[in-house]
Amino acid sequence: MLRPLPIPGLFVTGTDTHIGKTVVAAAIARWFYRQGNIVAVLKPAASGCEHRREGLVSDDAELLAAASETRHPLDLICPNRFAEPLAPAVAARRANVPMDWPAVQRSIDIMAVGADVMIVEGAGGLLVPMDERTLVRDVIVALRIPAVVVARASLGTINHTLLTIESLRSAGVEVAGVVINRYPPDVAGIAEETSPGEISRIGKVPVLCLVPDEPFTPPHLPAGVMSAIGQVDWAKLAGKRVP
Repeated sequence: MLRPLPIPGLFVTGTDTHIGKTVVAAAIARWFYRQGNIVAVLKPAASGCEHRREGLVSDDAELLAAASETRHPLDLICPNRFAEPLAPAVAARRANVPMDWPAVQRSIDIMAVGADVMIVEGAGGLLVPMDERTLVRDVIVALRIPAVVVARASLGTINHTLLTIESLRSAGVEVAGVVINRYPPDVAGIAEETSPGEISRIGKVPVLCLVPDEPFTPPHLPAGVMSAIGQVDWAKLAGKRVP
């Protein structure tokens, strides 16, 4: 399907859809850019895209592009785009447009040239179908890069996060760590306060940071989000030296 990523990278996945993967992935890309890196960003497939003059546009891909200051066009950053907000396999089937894996590989091959690192964002959770035979998890396995798990802060996140970690490890994927997103520091309850520690203890995985729940107007990432992301050495997790 896909070849291993030829440069250092991180795959940002989540415990569910609408978990905030794109904001976290964009903030990580921005962190690398601020460190002086040339950053490539990739979202192999996006659904729920909007019809605009230039065709189907993924807001997620646009945010990744803005955060990374990439020169590459949308067609490379997100080669598979579908209008209906469904799992990519379902959206592709209903649109009668097959998932184009050669286009994804072409994007990787082109954008990796001259780039220092690539941030890849998945669609939904790990077991979301990309096509009739491929899950999001299969993409991570093929690329052979560490995964960053984005989780919610509220009650139930321990179970969802540990299941995601277990699924990744069972497939041989390195789990770089967990990011708790949309954390409410001012109104955190017992569940929010204790969940990170339990996830780390049971999952034997670092909870990398707690990203605050802050409103923002794309493409500008909130200061609190960047501050939380800035606490982590993402280069070390991606296996890359910062210049």
